[in-house]
Amino acid sequence: MERESVGPEDGIWHYDGVNAVRHAPRAEWDEHGLYLDWAAGHSGPHRWHLLEPLSGKPGQLLFGLKGRPGWRLGFENPPPPDFVAHLPKAARYGRLIDKIGLWKAAIAATVIAAAVIAFVVKLPDWIAPFVPRSWENNLGDAMVGNLGGRLCETPASRAALDKLSRQLAQGTQLRQVAIANVPMVNAVTLPGGRILIFDKLIAEAKSPDELAGVLAHEIGHVRHRDTVTALVRQLGLSVVLGGADGNVGGLLNGALAMSYSRGAESAADRFSIDALRKADISPVPTARFFDTLSKGAGGEKLERAASWMASHPVSADREAAFAHSAVKGHAYHVALAPAEWTALRNACKDDPNVKKDKGFEFRF
Repeated sequence: MERESVGPEDGIWHYDGVNAVRHAPRAEWDEHGLYLDWAAGHSGPHRWHLLEPLSGKPGQLLFGLKGRPGWRLGFENPPPPDFVAHLPKAARYGRLIDKIGLWKAAIAATVIAAAVIAFVVKLPDWIAPFVPRSWENNLGDAMVGNLGGRLCETPASRAALDKLSRQLAQGTQLRQVAIANVPMVNAVTLPGGRILIFDKLIAEAKSPDELAGVLAHEIGHVRHRDTVTALVRQLGLSVVLGGADGNVGGLLNGALAMSYSRGAESAADRFSIDALRKADISPVPTARFFDTLSKGAGGEKLERAASWMASHPVSADREAAFAHSAVKGHAYHVALAPAEWTALRNACKDDPNVKKDKGFEFRF
């Protein structure tokens, strides 16, 4: 095959990368590559795929050569179409995208992005089991201490709450289950196996069986260490690990405002249903209590924002799961005797040492 060619008269110029002399070569080509010949030398063949399109002046074609720094071939005028047909096409989206195609690259990018998101979402679940129990206990102790004397109990309420907890724990290590005089319809699981039930939540419950389902749900979060996972996810590992020496009040607010993952909520529900079954306590009152809480127990904005339902959103399916787990015709026993239930409901009112004011501020 006869080679075609262009010369200096066509506006071609060349630097060989050896010295700074600009050459005016004649360029010949065939399917194998490009050959350059000028007064003081020649080079080639240069394989077409080794030519790299570079940015040049407007209207100018400029190429480098892979592996040859400083090598340049420029065209001041448009070269013949046959020459252009051999040239590597300029990158449109980027070399990799041009190589595999835009749609394939888009699909690959979507898959990679989904994998990264999944990794970030699952990372707290992987980290939480490695958080030392001693650290978790210390942080929970600090959070409880930050409540400033608002834990309340009487001997009778303590005995009743211990009885209820024992029925539902299923071997879960609970360091503390207590009532707090805080004006919110809420219960919260803190790090280190601590559960606080706010007095206003107990006031909203019509029976100990309603409270039992909520308490069992919180015990489920303790069992699965969901609080540590959620704190890491929402506040970050560095913030959580520095909590015992840092802004404990902020972490306590974070614990109240945080929401668990759907998987964690479902697992806690399953634990609660199973605990109620083994304790022979009817799950129907819990389903009824969920419905009451989801409609709002109070009119104040703070109460709604910090309510148990804000951090544990209940769907119709969740209510139905509790209701349908009941055995028809079975005579369940009541979780607490009337006197025990009364002692629980009056714990904060009858405790002479509990802080009564409502000055503790939760920020959302």
